[in-house]
Amino acid sequence: MTASAPKHGPSPAQGSEPRTGGTSTAGTGDDPVAPLLRIAHRPTLARRLVSWSSRPPGRLYLPACTGIGLVLLYEDSVPGGHLPAFILGMGGGAVLAAMGALRLGIAMGVARPMVRRYWLRWIAAPLVATAAIVLAVADIPLQGRVAASAEQLMEVRDTANRSTTVPMDGDWAGLYPLTSVGVLEDGTTLYGVQGAGLLNRSGLAYSPEPLDEGVFISGHGNRVYEEISDGWYAWTEY
Repeated sequence: MTASAPKHGPSPAQGSEPRTGGTSTAGTGDDPVAPLLRIAHRPTLARRLVSWSSRPPGRLYLPACTGIGLVLLYEDSVPGGHLPAFILGMGGGAVLAAMGALRLGIAMGVARPMVRRYWLRWIAAPLVATAAIVLAVADIPLQGRVAASAEQLMEVRDTANRSTTVPMDGDWAGLYPLTSVGVLEDGTTLYGVQGAGLLNRSGLAYSPEPLDEGVFISGHGNRVYEEISDGWYAWTEY
């Protein structure tokens, strides 16, 4: 009987021959081209600015402009101004104006058709700013808030004692929280308004007789008056 010939195959030391294929290389994450592709497709700062400015103002920018406009109108409705609202309104308005100018400048250079197509959204923010400025210059917020509160303020005046200033501790009279109310000898009623005044204390005053504006008046201390309407004044201490 003859012995059968041995079968040829890989020896245990050699092991099996490794397979080559695209899926095996990709699965290991050792593809040297992948990092280059990621870098090549990463947008530069200039491309990001162009993409940002090519889109018309939308759901964030326009509501932010409206909110800042309302803050500035509220600040104007307080006699003598309101410092926190003034800082927020002016600071936020400056930031939004700079963003809008930058965005429009880039869009006019690289995406002018988009500006023409969405022109109403582009002019919305300047219209809001213009409306807020016109209303503030005309003192409409202050006049309207005082007119809406006049009846309640006069009711508080009737309870005031001419010999002293009555503390109000932030109680509301109409649309104003009051800190104090007092009546001077000439019949002028002084209302301290909570939070009123940018750098100096301010408030409201009512006088049945006209008061001189912009000057100190004898018997009124270091207050200066500015007329609002119908016998109502804003006073500021200096």
